[in-house]
Amino acid sequence: MRNITDLIEHYLKQILQGSSEGAVEIQRGELADKFSCVPSQINYVISTRFTLEKGYLVESKRGGGGYIRIQRVDLPSLETVQRHIQQTVGDQIDQTAAEGLFYQLEQAQFITPREACLLKAAVSREVLTLKLPLRDEIRAKLVKAILVALLGK
Repeated sequence: MRNITDLIEHYLKQILQGSSEGAVEIQRGELADKFSCVPSQINYVISTRFTLEKGYLVESKRGGGGYIRIQRVDLPSLETVQRHIQQTVGDQIDQTAAEGLFYQLEQAQFITPREACLLKAAVSREVLTLKLPLRDEIRAKLVKAILVALLGK
């Protein structure tokens, strides 16, 4: 059985997919009522599952008529993807940001689920048993080198 965060994520992705604009505006309280949970649970799902690294822009407006707008950011071309990788990775990248990048590339079908899984394993903190900031610097170099090899195919 899936947990409530998975259900909320799946629901939001479903309505995003059905949106002609690739964006959806929701009211946190209404969504919390729909799933019989507290509004902070909605905040948690949005802040952890709909990040820029995973390919989403989120904006919110608080108050009585407040809303949360989630928009899918697509990676249209290989050139754009390569530029995005350079900007995202830089000289250092932490594990969470790296995994978000792999997720985004997988969702855009630039890499396969198997490749994403291998990338996650190769750059995990369990494998890169170095002290910070060296670990994030090595991870950045690995991510760039592997993605250049994969995307240059």
